[in-house]
Amino acid sequence: MCGIIGYTGSRAVAPVLLDGLKRLEYRGYDSAGLAVISDKRLYEVKAVGKVRNLEALVAEQPELEKHSGCGIAHTRWATHGEPSPANAHPHTDESGRFAIVHNGIIENYQELRAHLLSKGCHFRSGTDSEVIAHLIAEGYEGDLISATAAALEQVTGTYGLAVVSTLHPGQIVVARKGSPIVIGVGETENLVASDIAALLPYTRQVIYLNDGDIALLTPDRIDLRNIKNVPVEREIAKIDWDAGQAEKGNYPHFMLKEIFEQPETIENAIRGRIDHEMGTAVLNGMNLTPHDLAQVTRIVIAGCGSSMHAGLVGEYFFEDIAGISTSVEQAAEFRYRNPIIEPNTLVIPISQSGETADTIAAVREAKAKGALVTALCNVVGSTIAREAGRGIYLHAGPEISVASTKAFSSQVVVLLLLALLLGRNRRLSRSEGEELANEVETIPDLIRDVLSRAPEIKRIAERYAKFDDFFYIGRGCLYPTALEGALKLKEISYIHAEGYHAAELKHGPISLLDERHPVLALANDIPGKDKIVGNIQECRARKSPVVAVVTKGDDSVRKMTDDIIEIPHCSRFVAPLPTAVALQLFAYYIAAARGCEIDQPRNLAKSVTVE
Repeated sequence: MCGIIGYTGSRAVAPVLLDGLKRLEYRGYDSAGLAVISDKRLYEVKAVGKVRNLEALVAEQPELEKHSGCGIAHTRWATHGEPSPANAHPHTDESGRFAIVHNGIIENYQELRAHLLSKGCHFRSGTDSEVIAHLIAEGYEGDLISATAAALEQVTGTYGLAVVSTLHPGQIVVARKGSPIVIGVGETENLVASDIAALLPYTRQVIYLNDGDIALLTPDRIDLRNIKNVPVEREIAKIDWDAGQAEKGNYPHFMLKEIFEQPETIENAIRGRIDHEMGTAVLNGMNLTPHDLAQVTRIVIAGCGSSMHAGLVGEYFFEDIAGISTSVEQAAEFRYRNPIIEPNTLVIPISQSGETADTIAAVREAKAKGALVTALCNVVGSTIAREAGRGIYLHAGPEISVASTKAFSSQVVVLLLLALLLGRNRRLSRSEGEELANEVETIPDLIRDVLSRAPEIKRIAERYAKFDDFFYIGRGCLYPTALEGALKLKEISYIHAEGYHAAELKHGPISLLDERHPVLALANDIPGKDKIVGNIQECRARKSPVVAVVTKGDDSVRKMTDDIIEIPHCSRFVAPLPTAVALQLFAYYIAAARGCEIDQPRNLAKSVTVE
């Protein structure tokens, strides 16, 4: 949560910072601010709300837009302190010589604040972050990185931090503990950000900081140390994302663009990972031998939000295809339950960003208990990828919209490939494996078929934009697909939507059904459809409007529903993918009809890096 960008070099600083904030705004948009150091002066601008509000204030100071030197900026998702100009970052010390931007939570800030107040310090905000600026000023003895390190030694909690000072023009000090910081390595310029998306227009060479790292950046130098002032080395990674992938192009929203990118992103997830001769999958990033795989007796999947829903789909895959007992855990609770991890347990943490705080904690807990850990994430070099030690990348490219679409689909596809690999390692014949591999390769075209129906889905969705409550029901692996569909609707349209296993309606929720509560039923022509038909009739008997997702050409459900959304014929293992895409479109067009902020829904942020 929260976006950080910093720059030191010969370019005009403010435009670089504003451009970076726009690319990071999905991480938080309660407020935004920047600080530029030029000619040993600090220029600071803050605004409540979105980056465009900050940009308007900067435009009122045309000279500011021309200053070169160094600067830092921040877009905020509020934790401590309501959104206000005073609580917006950057924060400065009383003298105005030191400015900081911070992502994370300072757990002992009340204690630190009391200490500083006792020394006569005056605070201007209600945030926990401001204490860092005052601590740096208190301990400053001529060296910015040493003063920052001394301040952080007093801090309990998490931080991704960037610091500038009028006393050290051209220098940025950055540090990390529990919150991502990435250094962009340029020529005669260097940058820092909380996410590589902000760096793509300027460099593809990056350094990921580890927890406990601190670094000094100048235009021509990067000095890496740990918090104890011991030099460290970190490899320079090359990012293969295209900067154009982080642009909307001709689409009105990133979400719609990312929905339509799914055939290509799934092709990327599949490419080079199917061995047709052996009827299996090739997932080299796991670094596990066939013997290692054969020893796996249990799988535990951990994730949050859409990633957890992908894991729930994967649970069906692993048990049905590979015959391995599987459970799915909310990552936030995993370490608090003292989970049972047997010697041959494979733990699969799933995170689009690879920086989700709760999922990182689950990785650490699983490793401490001796589990095999294989991560699924989308960002090379992310914390989860590095700490897991083995993993499978999604290759979905940057996902800018807060609501996940293409990352979810790629997660499901990779889980299906992993189930194929484990199945062939156990009980699937070569011919059965080849049949499933062929089905996987049809997924991009199945999704293209659904996308071609977007105008029809739009017309249906607009008829339901007036409702304030929705139920989604499904069975089998379409049950977690229903959960994901409901999540998409509530995230971006603010409609109260709940996903249920269809049989659970009778255990309480059916009492709510009436003409004001539509039901979206996943009635694909796969095993379990006959039971769904019965559940639809139960809903209609309570006068609920019903929208059904059905297999193209199947007219058996049409007479008992108000509207149908057709998807192409496919097997039960593949069905979650085109179905999920249809639900993404349905949610998108309802939100558009309601005039909602689709890419940046209220109160949400893309990467949840605090607990």
